[in-house]
Amino acid sequence: MDARFNLFENELAGRFAKRFAGVGHLIQQSPLPKSTQELVSLRASQINGCGHCIDMHVKEAAAAGETAVRLHLVAAWRESTVFTEAERAALALAEEGTRLADAHEGVSDETWALARKHYDDDQLAALICLVAVINAANRLAVIVHMRGGSYEPGMFAAALD
Repeated sequence: MDARFNLFENELAGRFAKRFAGVGHLIQQSPLPKSTQELVSLRASQINGCGHCIDMHVKEAAAAGETAVRLHLVAAWRESTVFTEAERAALALAEEGTRLADAHEGVSDETWALARKHYDDDQLAALICLVAVINAANRLAVIVHMRGGSYEPGMFAAALD
């Protein structure tokens, strides 16, 4: 199935996409570890069923040296031994921040405390912004039916040029 709408070919959507990508680039340059950024983006994309973003983040993470084992286990991170305590805190925050409608309190105090324990203010700011941005990206891609499978590492960065 082809995408319903090409966000990059429409003038308004294209201008928005450039600015949106700029926000993503800002987060990528933050002190939040790149591996954590990809794991969080992958997990939120799995929850939201966004094939395009799952494809992108798996391939970007692998190109950056992430192991296949860890990528395969992101969906079951709670039952896995391959993630650090800091990564587990970030994944918990990402899940709760993504599943806002599933929990009346959103991100729990326990999850927030774990994230605060492992991340300084700049890293935590980046993590919060990342969760918001990946959820928005998932929604954009799902609404227009962007499909996974054809992404090549570096394509997103190249689109910014």
